Amino acid sequence: MASLNRAIRTLPKTSSLRPVTIRTNAALHRTYAIKPNPAAPNKPASAAEQASEEIHNEDTDPNMNGQYPDPSLHSALPIKRSLRDPYGGPNGPWWDPIERREYGEDLHEDNDILGVFTTEEYRHFTPGWGGVLMGTFIATVGALCAVVYQFYPDRPSVPRTFPGGLEAELGGPGAVRARMSDDEESVL
Repeated sequence: MASLNRAIRTLPKTSSLRPVTIRTNAALHRTYAIKPNPAAPNKPASAAEQASEEIHNEDTDPNMNGQYPDPSLHSALPIKRSLRDPYGGPNGPWWDPIERREYGEDLHEDNDILGVFTTEEYRHFTPGWGGVLMGTFIATVGALCAVVYQFYPDRPSVPRTFPGGLEAELGGPGAVRARMSDDEESVL
């Protein structure tokens, strides 16, 4: 263990251990903030009213989500992060390998549903193949029960028999009748 720690300390510090930052031109960055409209003493009240209407115009924010980037512009369907390539995206390894995200990548507004740790859609079997597997299981258990029933041994003993089949003891036609309430008293 000590030799492993010594080897790790002597290794040169490489950039693969730290996140890589990609520098891009500032003009290429997209901003999603609304254009500021500062208050000025020479503006009339109608201009301030018009400015507030422009901010809340449906053309600038059709989804009414506070100018958050529209995820449908990035892809036709939202993709669950657990279905992304675990080894990296188009620009190499993920900046956040657990959530499979690039540095600066916009979060989808349904991130709580599309994240890595959410319930995944079941993609192991199609419903048809699942039915075949379930039917095979039921048929196998039924066949096993039929084989066991067929080859199950008989009882190792013979049922006990009594002379006359205990007819008198069990209250058959030759048995002494029990006293009824309307019978006369016996003189014993």
